[in-house]
Amino acid sequence: MRHARRVVRRVTRLAAVGGLLLGATMVTHAVAGEPRVPDAVPYATAGEAGARPGAGLVARLGTSRTAGSWTDAEGRTVVAVTDEAAAEDVRAAGAEPRRVERSMDDLRSATATLRAAPRVPGTAWALDYRSNEVVVRGDSTVSAEDWSELTEVADGIGGFVRMERTGGTFTTRLNGARPILSTAGRCSAGFNVTDGERDFVLTAGHCGPEGSVWFADDRGRQEVGTTVGGSFPGDDYSLIAYAGGRAGEGAGVVAIGDGRGVRITGVADPAVGQRVFRSGSTSGLRDGEVTALDATVNYPEGTVSGLIESDVCAEPGDSGGPMFSEGIALGVTSGGSGDCRSGGTTYFQPVTKALARLGVRLIVAPGADGGAAAPSPAPSRTQGAVAPDAASPGSSAPVRGILPDPSTLLSRLADPRNVGPGLLVIGGSLVALVATRWIRAEQDRKAYRRHYSATWG
Repeated sequence: MRHARRVVRRVTRLAAVGGLLLGATMVTHAVAGEPRVPDAVPYATAGEAGARPGAGLVARLGTSRTAGSWTDAEGRTVVAVTDEAAAEDVRAAGAEPRRVERSMDDLRSATATLRAAPRVPGTAWALDYRSNEVVVRGDSTVSAEDWSELTEVADGIGGFVRMERTGGTFTTRLNGARPILSTAGRCSAGFNVTDGERDFVLTAGHCGPEGSVWFADDRGRQEVGTTVGGSFPGDDYSLIAYAGGRAGEGAGVVAIGDGRGVRITGVADPAVGQRVFRSGSTSGLRDGEVTALDATVNYPEGTVSGLIESDVCAEPGDSGGPMFSEGIALGVTSGGSGDCRSGGTTYFQPVTKALARLGVRLIVAPGADGGAAAPSPAPSRTQGAVAPDAASPGSSAPVRGILPDPSTLLSRLADPRNVGPGLLVIGGSLVALVATRWIRAEQDRKAYRRHYSATWG
C-alpha cells in the first residue's frame, strides 16, 4: 500500500511538472507571437472603384452628371449619363454610356420627398437605373385611401415616379443557409465574420434583439451564440458572437443544400442586372437578378433603407441567409413579398455596409488547393466581365456544421492566441504540485509522531 502511494505521488508530480512546461510554452507563444487572424478580407465601401461595375466612373463624374450603372445581358457595364462630355469619359473608360434625362441627384430628391411623406406600412421604393425612374410599390395591405394619397405625392414629384401594386405583403422573412433558432424565432446564418479576436455570424437584424441566445437544434442543446449588436429598423443586420469564440472549420463556406457549399472568397456591392444567388433553409438555393439598389421598405416593424432589390424569391425561414455570386458575398436576406411558387420581390442588406458599421471583416475560404484565398479578389473581374447568364454561385466545397468541431479542442488549446488556457494549465499544475508536497509532508509528520510515540511512550 505504501509503495502504491509513493507511485501515485511520483506520477502526480511528473504530470504537474509536465503541465507547468506545457502551460509556459502556451503563454510564451501567445505573448511572443502575433495573434493569428482567420483568413479574412476587409469590406469594400460603395464609393471604391472596385466595389461594383461603374462605381468608379459614377464617383468620378459625380451625381449631377450620372444616374447609376448596371450590367447588361452581355456582361458589359452601362453608365447612365446626362451630357455628352460624360458619355465620352465613359466610352474612354471602356464602358457603355446611356443618355438619360434625370441625374442621380434628381432621383434621390424624389426619394427624399417620399420619405418625408406620412409613412405607409406595406410600401417600398427603389431607384430603377435602367428606366431612369423611381418605382414605388404597394402590397395588398395598403388601403385604397393610403395608396391614393401616396400617388398624389408621386404626381407632385414628376412623371418619373412609377406607381405599381404588388401581390402578397412586404414582411421580414423571419425564420437560412443553416437554421438557427431562439426564443425570438427562426433565422439563418448568413456569413462568418471576425474582429481579429472573436468570430461572429452576420445575419439579419430583425431576427432578434441584443441578448438573444441562438441554438443549432430545436431542443436548445447545441448553443451557437448570443446576439451582441446590430441595427433594425433603419438597417437590417446583427452579429451573433459564437459561444466558443471561434467559427470552426469551414467558416468561409455557405451551405446550398444536400451537404454542398460554396466557397466565399471576397465581398463587394452588386450591380443592377447582375445574376445573384441566395441560400436559405426554407427554400434552398435560388437565383435571380438585382433589379435596383438603395431601396427603402416600410415593414410593419419599421422602415429600412439602403437595401438591394432583386427578383430572387424567398420565404419565411430564409431571413439572414446569404446572397452571393461567383463566391463574392453581397447581402443577407431582409424581407420581401411573394414566395417561390408565384415569385416576388426580395430585399437584402448589403454586406459591405454591415461590415463597415460593425467594424468586422468577412472570413473567407481557402482556395481549392487548400491555400489561403486571395487577400482581395477583384470584384470587377467577377462582377462585371461575367455575363448574367454565365454567372455561377462560386466554387464548391463540403459543408461543416455551424458549431466548431469538438475534435479541434486540442488544437485550440495549443493555439498561440490563447493565453488564458495556458495560465489555467499552469495554475492547475501548481495546485497539483503543492498538494502532493503537502500530502508528503503530512505523511512524514504522522510517521514521525508514530515513531516518537513508540520510542518514548
